[in-house]
Amino acid sequence: MPGPTDRGRRQGGRALIVIDMINTYDHEDAELLLPSARRVVPVVARLIGRARAADTPVIYANDNFGLWRSHHGELVETALARSHAELVEPIRPDDDSLFVVKARHSVFYETPMSYLLWQLEIGTVVLCGQVTEQCVLYSALDAHIRHLSVTVPRDAVASIHPHLEAAALEMMERNMGARIVTADEVDFTLS
Repeated sequence: MPGPTDRGRRQGGRALIVIDMINTYDHEDAELLLPSARRVVPVVARLIGRARAADTPVIYANDNFGLWRSHHGELVETALARSHAELVEPIRPDDDSLFVVKARHSVFYETPMSYLLWQLEIGTVVLCGQVTEQCVLYSALDAHIRHLSVTVPRDAVASIHPHLEAAALEMMERNMGARIVTADEVDFTLS
């Protein structure tokens, strides 16, 4: 029976994966992350809107922050009830959004992401969110080793350390063959 590693079923569809943007911003590096997050939220919101308009799957992949009894609705509600709700409200999941809860950096690590993408016949993932030099980088690597094409809009990813962000984007492009573009260059109408 074919499974998530069978490339024969991939038809080249694309999905937008929004990484760790449902956030309370009360973690250790939050003060360093907040300026970058504020810059990318409007860009991510436009990217989500364009993906939805093109009927491209929007998949939120988000840390559970160690709340092992929570579900995605509780994570969203908690983030909206905290002091930085203005960073969550513009990008909140709608009823058609898919949601994968993760516990580690990569959106693939011990999650159903590979199977979900296989089911949706996805061959290209567009990664946006935070943090570029951590979760976005590791997710790009895991997508690459699963033979997925990777696109990262550089203006739709947030970082803690700008110099590490630049290095991470270069590594994704050089070592993983990722397309590093601007959000406006992402075309969700392509199959």
